[in-house]
Amino acid sequence: MRPARAVSVVVCAYTQRRWNTLLDAVASVGRQTQPALETIVVIDHDSDLLERAASTLRDARVIESAGKRGLSGARNTGVTVARGEIVAFLDDDAIADDTWLEELVCGYDDPHVIGTGGVARPRWEGGGAPRWLPQEFYWTIGCSYRGLPTDAAPIRNPIGANMSFRKAVFDRTGGFTSGIGRVGATPLGCEETDLSIRARQAHPGGVVLHVPAARVEHAVPAERLSWAYFRSRCWAEGLSKALVTEEVGSADALSSEWTYTLRTLPTGVLRGLLDVVHGDLTGLRRSGTIVAGLIVTVAGYVRGRMVRTR
Repeated sequence: MRPARAVSVVVCAYTQRRWNTLLDAVASVGRQTQPALETIVVIDHDSDLLERAASTLRDARVIESAGKRGLSGARNTGVTVARGEIVAFLDDDAIADDTWLEELVCGYDDPHVIGTGGVARPRWEGGGAPRWLPQEFYWTIGCSYRGLPTDAAPIRNPIGANMSFRKAVFDRTGGFTSGIGRVGATPLGCEETDLSIRARQAHPGGVVLHVPAARVEHAVPAERLSWAYFRSRCWAEGLSKALVTEEVGSADALSSEWTYTLRTLPTGVLRGLLDVVHGDLTGLRRSGTIVAGLIVTVAGYVRGRMVRTR
């Protein structure tokens, strides 16, 4: 039998608007087939939420973020107090399957594995999946997208809602970089991309492993199902990628994007057009969304690079 590993689970929260989903997220950690060593809830600069969480979440360790406002600072605070040899991260609006932690950490039997990531399935709160949104762009709603491996395989970086790293990774890299990731509702990202790249640079031969069997359901509220949000998320992704490129270089920062752009997206456009041929006229909208999303993301990246150069 595989020995149980000491895993600290970090859940970061920043707003009382997600109170119910935060309760569901913490409760799902408590149902794991492999119990966590501890659940750490980090409150990002909201004193009312901190007081409420501390008085309610008695089975978790509730602390205030000691870093700059934003997800990176909150995560780093959780890592600082974590006692486990592995630190897992679950979003405050995600619910983990009962076997999530067990599956997420099994890859660490291989000493070369320095991090793992699982699948985030959408839990639609706005009446179901919009027909215009192609699965290739589910990353805009914080979920796993078409183009990721379907079997366990090395990847550049995991999805932030469902990931883990060895504690030693943070000791060597200094943790998540502030100024890259999400701050409140501002839809920036890529902090896990930046960390994963620096982690592999600090651990030659190290592997970040995609584990499809480690699954969570990630809430997708109605406000994320608009064209305006899609456009802003693509633009922000481009800006974030520009920042990561500045930090780690374009070769590492854009290694996955080339495959995604040259293979995944053209296949998605063709799939949408074939849907039209078979009578699904919304396929044309999905194909158009892929093209538009790519253009906006590239424009955000170019803008970010111009700003950094200046």
